[in-house]
Amino acid sequence: QHHGFAAAARGEGQDPAHWEVRPAGEGAPARYGEAAARVVAAFAAVDTPDRAFALPEFTRARTFPADRAVGFHLIDYVVHSWDVARSLGLPYAPGPELLAVALPIAHAVPTGDARIAPGSPFRPELVPAAGTGPLDRILAALGRSADWRPSDRRSVDGRRPC
Repeated sequence: QHHGFAAAARGEGQDPAHWEVRPAGEGAPARYGEAAARVVAAFAAVDTPDRAFALPEFTRARTFPADRAVGFHLIDYVVHSWDVARSLGLPYAPGPELLAVALPIAHAVPTGDARIAPGSPFRPELVPAAGTGPLDRILAALGRSADWRPSDRRSVDGRRPC
């Protein structure tokens, strides 16, 4: 994703080669750090919030303004960081400023039948418990149960695997 979003920021996102999954293999942490640095630099070089980003993983039918595309990448980071931390039994406490930015992005993710389609990145929206904090509301908006634990034999969206 870092490679694809960096390419999109440079105006080259339509090329599917930038979005290909690469095997982790030896040296993965260093390569990951390099890819993260490249996407941050590419985002920093975007000169206007409405620059068109081609994001073929989302759709080939249209482009997205830069500010929305960066938001897509941000929400992936927030939620997938929770996924990894929770699956490893580690704490995860992003700062309130980050959560304040991420919450409206999570609520802007389209709902409906696309969320139950094979390969959907997000499950149907859940109803968060009353009085929950912003991280729990973000997770619920994207179909994740904040109560999920690694010892739970259910997936992060609360459903039992087949």
